[in-house]
Amino acid sequence: MKRRTFFGLGTAAAGLPLINAGESRAAQPEGKSTRGSFSVDGNLVRFYSADIRKPLRVLVAADTHLFLDDERGKPFHEFSGRMAGAYNTTRHFKTGEATNPQNSFTQIIERAQERNVDLLALVGDIFSFPSEAAIEWVADQLAASKLRYCYVAGNHDWHYEGMPGSIDELRATWIEKRLKPLYQGNNPLMSAYDIGDVRFLAIDNSTYEILPEQLDFFRAQAETGKPLVLTVHIPMFAPGRPVGFGCGHPEWGAQTDRNHKIERRPPWPTTGHTQATLDFHRDVFTTPNLLGIFAGHTHRSSVDVINGIPQFVTDDNASGAFMDVELLPA
Repeated sequence: MKRRTFFGLGTAAAGLPLINAGESRAAQPEGKSTRGSFSVDGNLVRFYSADIRKPLRVLVAADTHLFLDDERGKPFHEFSGRMAGAYNTTRHFKTGEATNPQNSFTQIIERAQERNVDLLALVGDIFSFPSEAAIEWVADQLAASKLRYCYVAGNHDWHYEGMPGSIDELRATWIEKRLKPLYQGNNPLMSAYDIGDVRFLAIDNSTYEILPEQLDFFRAQAETGKPLVLTVHIPMFAPGRPVGFGCGHPEWGAQTDRNHKIERRPPWPTTGHTQATLDFHRDVFTTPNLLGIFAGHTHRSSVDVINGIPQFVTDDNASGAFMDVELLPA
């Protein structure tokens, strides 16, 4: 029998002020919701909150790393070659049987339909590079499924390795040229999706950085007092985690960048994180109406709790992994 873990509102960490787990709704600013508690059973997460009136079901998937390509991708082989061969065959995260990214994504769609989820959250690196064939295939799968979904880009989704240009320029270029249909008309860098009583925020931190306008967007959402769930591709820095794990690590920068050569991209800035990124990290973990965070990127499931706010990282969908989420009345 799997052991069930039940959490209340944890303790302060990394110098952040503690939000009292026992603080009543009346003690909060007018209109502000408060977090409840959560439990974890394997890859099933349950939230319990007095601000949720009707149960919601969500499925989270990240890092499918689809490599499907066709004739249109030939001019880009110089930039897609390494990642095109990275995940051709994988082992299922539960059974150990051979599988592949297309099978895994198809199974995610089927699972979401079978569970009648209220939202399918795709939190980045669904693609190994911005292949037209792969993006069109996913868009067709989503359209046929009739599922409500949100998508936030990962660092591989828009990255052709070795292509000239800054990461900000390349992200903007390939979002506009290839990924744009997946955003359903919403802002690719920051958007909100109201699902029942909960607002899901999709904020693109796939460069490890947060732009000032994204910080302003998050602050405006926090001020609504609505129960929030944040989805990002790169997890937020958590104490004890390595530099590459998360966005907002105080030692992030050129001196700690170990992968820029193999990924054929510019190294991280010598100046480290922008102030907006550091402010975002601080604000995220001091927002009383934030229920939790969902991320991918590391290809390894994990849970960290900072200042009472849990962050869940899902294992890679290339190996069939996913995270079931239920949001329930307390």
